[in-house]
Amino acid sequence: MSVTVEQRVDEAGETDYVEAAWHLKEHIRRTEGVLKQRRGFFIDAYRRSTTHLFFEDGDLVAFASVRRDGYILFLAVRPDARGRGYGQRLIAEIADRHRTVTCHARTTNEEALGFYEHLGFQITRRIDNYYEDNGDAFYLKLGEDSSIRDKVSEFFNR
Repeated sequence: MSVTVEQRVDEAGETDYVEAAWHLKEHIRRTEGVLKQRRGFFIDAYRRSTTHLFFEDGDLVAFASVRRDGYILFLAVRPDARGRGYGQRLIAEIADRHRTVTCHARTTNEEALGFYEHLGFQITRRIDNYYEDNGDAFYLKLGEDSSIRDKVSEFFNR
C-alpha cells in the first residue's frame, strides 16, 4: 500500500493548518503528558511563526513551528509516525532557513532530548520552573559544526 506524503508550509500570519496542528499536539499531550500549552497561547504562537508540516494521505503526521530567529516553538510527530524521518526533516528545513536553531525541552522528556542530541543539539543551560506547571527545561542549540549541519541537511535534500 502506497502512502502519499505531502509537505506544506504555513508562513507567519497564516493559519490554514492550525486546527490540525492543535489536534495533533493535544493527542500527544493526552497520551504522553508533554506539549501542555493552552489553546490561546498555541494559536497565537502558531500565527506568529512559520510552521512546516508533513501529511500522509491528507492526515497531519508532523509539524514544527519556528520563529524568525530560528527558535523552535513546537515540534510534534504523531507517535505512530515516529521513526520515519519526519522530525529530522523538519529540523533540516529549519536549519536550512536559519543560521541559529534553538529550542527548549523538558528535562524529563528523554525521548525529545535523545532526538535533539542525536541531531547535534547541545544543552546550553537548565531553566528551573520554565513551564506553567513548574516543570524544568533545558535550552538547546544546534551545534555550529558544519558536519552536524551537513548531517541534518542531508534529510532536506531527500
